[in-house]
Amino acid sequence: MKHEILCRPAATAVRFSLDAEESLTCEVGAMIAMTSGLHVETTSRKRGGGGGLMKGLKRMLSGESFFLNHFTAEKPDQSLLIGPTMLGDCIHHAMRGGTMIVQGSSWMASSSDIEIDTTWQGFTSALFSGESMFWVKCSGDGDLFLSSYGAIYAVEVDGAYTVDTGHIVAFEDTLQFKLGKAGKSLIGSFLGGEGLVCKFQGQGTLYCQSHNPPSLGKLLGPKLKPK
Repeated sequence: MKHEILCRPAATAVRFSLDAEESLTCEVGAMIAMTSGLHVETTSRKRGGGGGLMKGLKRMLSGESFFLNHFTAEKPDQSLLIGPTMLGDCIHHAMRGGTMIVQGSSWMASSSDIEIDTTWQGFTSALFSGESMFWVKCSGDGDLFLSSYGAIYAVEVDGAYTVDTGHIVAFEDTLQFKLGKAGKSLIGSFLGGEGLVCKFQGQGTLYCQSHNPPSLGKLLGPKLKPK
């Protein structure tokens, strides 16, 4: 399976070229266009796997859809074009074992060998980070495609790295984070507009987004007229 990332970083889409019997799993609604030789199967379970009902319900808790779309090429040289719901970026991450923890709504697609599950990040972390209490956990060997609002950039963490809450797209589970204040004092952090931040420790890949939807909502909300 080959892929090409188009129109980065503000209106990104990904075009795939699939040979016969190759398959890609996508979030519901990601497909933009496709050739006629692709078969689409909509199910709550991994292609060829089990645990459909519970896996689907757990995905909903993380902000993803209950169902998954599996695109399988029935003929050689088939084309599939997908994109995220919001304007923003898409990236490819090659998984060679291990686990990637993905914020809810940032998982877009993955090859059929990737296991998609949901993990609990903790009530306290969710409450103060502004994120869902559940995140998507992707593990195995294959290709993973992530999306975000704004541009995505990678950071190879080796030691410590601090990210503003709401700007995390995904990170390898070799990294751990805890919430902390941006400045020396909590009051100073909030007065400076930073508030709480996520402080990562360890060694691994971290993906961040340049913008986040809550900030856009806070800006536009007061300007919208009530119905």
